[in-house]
Amino acid sequence: MQERRYSPEEIEKKWQQIWEEHKTFEVTHRETDRPRYYVLEMFPYPSGRIHMGHVRNYSIGDVVARMKMMQGYNVLHPMGWDAFGMPAENAAIKNNTHPAHWTYQNIDYMRSELKRLGYSYDWSRELATCHPGYYQWEQLFFLKFYEKGLVYRKKAPVNWCPTCVTVLANEQVEAGQCWRCDSMVEKRELSQWFLRITDYAEELLKDLDQLSGGWPERVISMQKNWIGKSTGMEIDFPVQGLDEKITVFTTRHDTLFGATFMSLAPEHEMVPRLIRDNPDQEKIQEFISRTTSQEHEERTADDTEKEGIFTGSYCINPATGKKMPIYLANFVLAEYGTGAVMAVPAHDQRDLEFARKYSLPVRVVVRPREMDEPLPEELDEAFADPGLAVNSGRFNNKPTSQVQEEIADYLEGLQAGRRAVNYRLRDWNISRQRFWGAPIPVIYCEKCGIVPVPAGELPVVLPQEAELPRDGRSPLPEMESFIRVDCPECGQEARRETDTMDTFVESSWYFARFTSPRKADGAFDSEAIKYWLPVDQYIGGIEHAILHLLYARFFVKALRDLGYWDLNEPFANLLTQGMVLKDGAKMSKSKGNVVDPDEMIRRFGADTVRLYCLFASPPEKDLEWSDSAIEGSYRFLNRLWRTVHELSGVISPVGPCLAMEGQGLTPEEKELRAAEHEAMRRATRDMLDRFQFNTAIAACMELLNTIGQHRESLRQSPSGPQVLSSALSTVLTVLAPITPHICEELWSHMGYQHSLAWSRWPEYDPRAVVRQEITVVIQVNGKLRSSINVPAEMDQEELKNLCLEDEKVKKHIQGKDVVKVISVPKKLVNIVVR
Repeated sequence: MQERRYSPEEIEKKWQQIWEEHKTFEVTHRETDRPRYYVLEMFPYPSGRIHMGHVRNYSIGDVVARMKMMQGYNVLHPMGWDAFGMPAENAAIKNNTHPAHWTYQNIDYMRSELKRLGYSYDWSRELATCHPGYYQWEQLFFLKFYEKGLVYRKKAPVNWCPTCVTVLANEQVEAGQCWRCDSMVEKRELSQWFLRITDYAEELLKDLDQLSGGWPERVISMQKNWIGKSTGMEIDFPVQGLDEKITVFTTRHDTLFGATFMSLAPEHEMVPRLIRDNPDQEKIQEFISRTTSQEHEERTADDTEKEGIFTGSYCINPATGKKMPIYLANFVLAEYGTGAVMAVPAHDQRDLEFARKYSLPVRVVVRPREMDEPLPEELDEAFADPGLAVNSGRFNNKPTSQVQEEIADYLEGLQAGRRAVNYRLRDWNISRQRFWGAPIPVIYCEKCGIVPVPAGELPVVLPQEAELPRDGRSPLPEMESFIRVDCPECGQEARRETDTMDTFVESSWYFARFTSPRKADGAFDSEAIKYWLPVDQYIGGIEHAILHLLYARFFVKALRDLGYWDLNEPFANLLTQGMVLKDGAKMSKSKGNVVDPDEMIRRFGADTVRLYCLFASPPEKDLEWSDSAIEGSYRFLNRLWRTVHELSGVISPVGPCLAMEGQGLTPEEKELRAAEHEAMRRATRDMLDRFQFNTAIAACMELLNTIGQHRESLRQSPSGPQVLSSALSTVLTVLAPITPHICEELWSHMGYQHSLAWSRWPEYDPRAVVRQEITVVIQVNGKLRSSINVPAEMDQEELKNLCLEDEKVKKHIQGKDVVKVISVPKKLVNIVVR
């Protein structure tokens, strides 16, 4: 009978249909006899086609989901679409269509691609964030946040992307460029909606400690740095001639006596009043315009020249009573701290460079413990370390740590300052001036002011009839049918808000909606939430360490405080996978190094693509694409296919890791059985505990090699067919989460009647891993004289006698006295003679 050829397309479609018909991966929270497990990959933006980064990410998640199923867990593994956003809008404009049409068309195609890869998703839970049934709950959250004071509107300097024609949150500006299109970001002042994420800064920071061990330390460190907690003081400096104060935040209030001038951000709200009487206003305005057009990173870089301009105004140092000139400085940013810095040039290098440039006074107030006080004019470098206070009145000769506490008490007594904690984190700007997003549910009434849309009138739906301008501007401000509305409070004519929400709002709670995605009368089913959350294993790229992951953590805490759940953190464990590279660079159309997953699947099949993505590199490392290596993965699956079919008359469904007594087995049977259980041991450790799928795959390859070495002799040996059957069953079981289609097919071919998807993960026998025989080296007076093979568990006295009777050893001990016999268990025996 001619051997059946391995046809990936045929068997993959077959098993995908079987899984779908049997609803193999659909789950319910009402199943209570198994422990639950929620695995989730960061859902994709429906760009139109999946890329190899998607394939790698989702393959990792699928292996975890399938492994947990085989361990007996009730596994939730959903998929959906992060469907709002500017790329769809821009693509729709380019193709003269509506973003909704473009988005749903892409979703249909990408869904078919993911199904072609055989992922174990519960497709009954699929959601798209652009659907009104999804974002109506997001609009409700907005209203609840507004009631609680977590949402507010204010006029503020914002990051404006001229290409995307919208505002960006601080976290969406990378090195002065838009995170999406790389355009240089401009500063504008607009009225915007903000979420008070800073209200949760301390909790967001503190709870990172709970994630240690489950999250990569790199991600935890990135979030800590972004939140940026500093403990110090807020100090008020009265402005001469004005009934106003400039407040600074500083962690070095021990140096207050050394503050000799004030540095303000050019954007500081007090600037117009400070320069009002200055005859050089035109020159100052030119400096402000030039400075604010620069990027933050450029302004604050160490190698950027420190520049400033005198406002003409002075403030008073509350410690010395002396006047301090107020300067605008290019390195001070309005959004960091208070936008004002007390300049202490003797103890801050940036301030020293600025003072030298503009001939400003330098006053030393801290000296090193073992040195005399340096002269200000001799300072080449600022002394920024702790030391002893000098020129600081009653605080002289005290350690700076003590001075900090005493000055804090002193200023609080004067009501000139207060102890404070500062955070780098700023409130989240969620207003976007684009069409394709969730409408902000607010109405503006001349009589009533800002009026929230009543909850019963949600969702505020994006108008499908909107025609998008070619330049990317939102059509909503020009759509009278959308704007004009009656005020819910007074009934007079009013207008709707035309800004839409930042798309990161949608991705901040989607993981919770997956637990009850079809619930029509509420955002969540409380029983489902309690059963499934938090997500046990979350998988995605390191690029989301600050944006998405920080926002999702905030949303969980804010919704907790609104009574939706008792949850504190959304994701118990996080795996950040590396990128897929080609020729040393991230795949991109502009670099011409893109590998098309569809083409790879057509050539080699989904199982080969999955196997290669998981074998070529550990999940957290970057993967360098290799055309020859994926061909090697394909050859391995063909060899597995041939091996099972060539042994068709010999093998049977005995189960993996078959329990067998070691006695009575031939040496070849013992060796294969030991190799099988060793492979199972490695796979269990590496796959279940470490997610190191590459080494587990290598163990299966080695086991298949051992099968190939002994299969002819084992065909005829007494227990050979059982040992072969067990070993092949183990290979298929370990590979089943990685290459599920071929493993299901071969499993069926071996005679198994149940699906591998529901097979239990086997346990290896530690006794089988122990080598049955060992080689012991025999030395005489430390010199190698012979070696013998003995049972691994041979009694030491018996081993000693056997060594003394060895023919080669006898030649070297004949006629001599044996002083002692030294034995190193399972390694060597040294016979000492004289």
